[in-house]
Amino acid sequence: MRQHYLVAYDVRDAVRLRRVHKICRDFGDALQYSIFACQLSKKDKAMLEARLLEALKQTEDQVMFVKLGRVSAADENDEPPRCTFLGLQGLPNSSPRFVVL
Repeated sequence: MRQHYLVAYDVRDAVRLRRVHKICRDFGDALQYSIFACQLSKKDKAMLEARLLEALKQTEDQVMFVKLGRVSAADENDEPPRCTFLGLQGLPNSSPRFVVL
């Protein structure tokens, strides 16, 4: 079963940024410079995560996955969106950040 995801990233180095962008482009459509809409199976998500982990510097960079629900519109009782992070964990404490869906 495929799921809708928003994939957003914050990468601190230009070379890694280009690599991460190219990887995400292989799995989804760019909505903004650092935000992609992806339809991923469990296998696709695992492959995307593995490729991203190779490209990231986990002490400096972050990728956030927001699960939006099943691709199939037949099931209306899906779980609410969830966020998971790779690399730097959580949102920075330096300034308030908002995600509007």
